[in-house]
Amino acid sequence: MRHNVQSLTATATLLAVLTAAPLPVGAQTLAPQPVTRPSTTPSPAPANGLRDILGDAINDFGKLPSIETLTILSIGGVGAAVGHAFDRPVTQSFSTSAKLGTMLHSGETIGGARTQLAGAIATYALGRIVDKPRVTAVGADLIRAQIVTQTLTAGIKMAVQRDRPDGTQFSFPSGHSSVTFATATVLQRDLGWKVGVPAYGLATFVAASRVQRKRHFLSDVAFGAALGIVAGRSVTVGKGDARFAVSPAMVPGGGAVNFTLLSKR
Repeated sequence: MRHNVQSLTATATLLAVLTAAPLPVGAQTLAPQPVTRPSTTPSPAPANGLRDILGDAINDFGKLPSIETLTILSIGGVGAAVGHAFDRPVTQSFSTSAKLGTMLHSGETIGGARTQLAGAIATYALGRIVDKPRVTAVGADLIRAQIVTQTLTAGIKMAVQRDRPDGTQFSFPSGHSSVTFATATVLQRDLGWKVGVPAYGLATFVAASRVQRKRHFLSDVAFGAALGIVAGRSVTVGKGDARFAVSPAMVPGGGAVNFTLLSKR
């Protein structure tokens, strides 16, 4: 009960912090530029390397306070609260399945924070080496998303200090889930749904593997996924070719949330 209260308290505190500050609305007047980038191009590749990416990542934290952030984290918080009632039975069912253990074994490595960050840096470096600004820009977005996600996740973990199913510490939220959903969100926003759908599928695979290995509860991965999506969207503000409409729905035996894809006008 103590950990449940701490989880809900930390979630509510995060929501309050992220929604307390007003969105930046001021516009800057810029001198005319001789060349205009096409609107389909991701953010320009940083001119001075990783130092500029770090500065951009710091600015990304200022983009977090928004109605969109509140909506996504609220859904994640509700999902975690509802999932809490099923934490023990779901963990028991997943962890005792030898078939799932074999199938989901690679999720531990794929979803690791170091693996995700290394992949982001490799993407950025490849873009610079082969002189592909689009690849470089995607890599830069991935690095920034990892910085934001891992910072938020670590902060909540330290605040909540929930024990994992295996008895070790820092279960809530799932870091593997948050970093992989952040990566999937950046890829979807920068490259479209043809890349985003398999990326989200892989993130879900990683989340399931954490439950199967008794490293996280269902509620941990639910809120971790929401946190990763928020971080990924914060570094890709203004990108993406589609939006979601979110609405509640009733289903037999409970409730659900509908995500409706809205075409770009």
